[in-house]
Amino acid sequence: MTRQGAQEESDNMLIDEPQLPQRGQIAALPDEFNPSYLKLYYSKLFPHADLYRWMSYGNDGKHPGCDSSYLVRREFSYTLDNDIFVRYNTFNSAAELENSIKEKCPLKIDIGPIYNLNPANRNAYAGDNVLTPVERELIFDIDMTDYDDVRYCCSGADVCLDCWPLMTVAIKVIDTSLRDDFGFRHILWVYSGRRGVHCWVCDRKARRLTNEQRAAVADYFRVYKGNENSNKKVTLMGQVLHPFLARSYTEVLKEYFETKLLTSQNILSSEERYEKILDMIPDQSIASELRAKWQDGRRSSSAKEDINIVRWEQLKQLVQRHKV
Repeated sequence: MTRQGAQEESDNMLIDEPQLPQRGQIAALPDEFNPSYLKLYYSKLFPHADLYRWMSYGNDGKHPGCDSSYLVRREFSYTLDNDIFVRYNTFNSAAELENSIKEKCPLKIDIGPIYNLNPANRNAYAGDNVLTPVERELIFDIDMTDYDDVRYCCSGADVCLDCWPLMTVAIKVIDTSLRDDFGFRHILWVYSGRRGVHCWVCDRKARRLTNEQRAAVADYFRVYKGNENSNKKVTLMGQVLHPFLARSYTEVLKEYFETKLLTSQNILSSEERYEKILDMIPDQSIASELRAKWQDGRRSSSAKEDINIVRWEQLKQLVQRHKV
């Protein structure tokens, strides 16, 4: 579990005065997971009270008119050692939540939906009392591996300063659209803990979206269509870009792509790499013309200019000519 406010760590933080290495020695870090560190984390650092306050959304029993059953209808799931998965944990107070986490010491905590009934008592319900989720934050999960087609510095869960701007771009584009196009205001971005970021949209209207409405919001951001069974194409319908796409391109994507990603990833430097880009172009005549030009190997500008920049300018000019 990660909090946005815990992004900066102190390199010199000492807990319970551990034995320090002698001068000239470097403290060796364990190669494998150490359960005792997790216990320390849950006992000293984990924000139990803040998590409870967040998940309550004001329904903490301290205010008139609040729903005292709200959080007790929220499901928390634990992943314990040996891949033991424990579902339907519920809590009446922050103290209960804290005691449970410290006792179980889960390797992973998943925050589930708010149900219409207490999920811990699910086996006691019968007849019309069907356990049904009624609220859930709108969550986006963005993994660095989603960009493996166009990043060449790392692969899998590895991340470096050259490919992290891909996450920065995704955050800027999606956050702006969620606020300006959908009117959401309570948005939390957190590092996933491994290879990407999670976006939690916590507005009440977001939490009450139906599955169909959630799918529609997600589809709003899709311009990259296809899967392992069909060619992936960038789909930009019409002669004029949708305002969301135009804003994303001019305010975020253009600068990041042209000044950072294009050259740091050498996206168009070789046939193997530029073919991935050409395959995404829906208009085959444009792709064929660029392929012939790039395979020919001749440049229309100075040989000292970066090949990625040269080819990108050629691609833009050709696409623009076809739009006229």
